[in-house]
Amino acid sequence: MLRGMATSTFYADDLEAAKDWYREFLGVEPYFTVPGGYYEFRIGDYLAEFGIVNRAYAPGGARNTPGGAIVNWHVDDLQATFDRLLELGAKEYDPITERGEGTGFVTASVVDPFGNVLGLMSNPHYLEVLAKTGPA
Repeated sequence: MLRGMATSTFYADDLEAAKDWYREFLGVEPYFTVPGGYYEFRIGDYLAEFGIVNRAYAPGGARNTPGGAIVNWHVDDLQATFDRLLELGAKEYDPITERGEGTGFVTASVVDPFGNVLGLMSNPHYLEVLAKTGPA
């Protein structure tokens, strides 16, 4: 069964531009590199892996348009994070939306300049789990 997200993988035609864009947004350097093929960042409380792959290595049926599942990353300030992504050139995919009145679950998503959907979420459950387990 599923035990936790291991790596979130995005594809980009211009791998160097994607690395630079995410380095600017995330504020960290990639910790692992395969020249011309892959960059990987470790981010967040649990040092989740965020990988960017040269689109030439995408599975045969992969589309070059947004779609499919959205991984929502917990953020402390959803509005500020959403605004920062838009400032960097991302496009709104799904606006900031409260998911159940008064629950504290709020989501939004953007399409990065490389065609990938990046989900954001204010998630009280994430904070409850973090309080019990602590960050990495």
